Amino acid sequence: MRYSANHKLETREKLLTSSAVSAKKSGFSTVGVDGLMKAIGLSGAAFYSHFSSKDELFASIVERELCQSLERLGADQDCDRLERCLKHYLSMAHVEHPESGCALPVLGAEIARSDIAVRQEAEVWICRLQERWASILESDSLAWAILSQCIGALVVARMLATPDIQRTVLKSSYDEIGRQIAGRHQPICK
Repeated sequence: MRYSANHKLETREKLLTSSAVSAKKSGFSTVGVDGLMKAIGLSGAAFYSHFSSKDELFASIVERELCQSLERLGADQDCDRLERCLKHYLSMAHVEHPESGCALPVLGAEIARSDIAVRQEAEVWICRLQERWASILESDSLAWAILSQCIGALVVARMLATPDIQRTVLKSSYDEIGRQIAGRHQPICK
């Protein structure tokens, strides 16, 4: 059977999408190539016509996910949009649905253990997000602090078993970010 000219691209896109969801739900290292391919209805052998290795797939997932995070959290930002992003980021919906949210809280440890190329790629996208926030907040250090606090708060909230305590972590982080920004004589922003 002949496939359309776009079949390989469509299959690669399905594999990236499915693998990203799987990685954000369960971690990337927990699923083998056969499992990743089975999730999109193909055999493990077909994997190598799309990626030379599982590490190459992971690098592509990191690039794609962080690019999407930049689009959601950093594109064309103003203070009101930044505030809405922070509220969504530090929400129970984000805690409960890691597969549809930011990859950093879920994949950060795996990125840290990856080879230098993956870490450098992640660095590019994280720095772009930080630069966008720094331009809004007019502070490089405040942007790094808020970015780090958001990721950390989400990790801690996901580690906890009790929803009330999870909400407390998220609200405390959001309130503290508000105080940090207000300490610069701004509401959530200027």
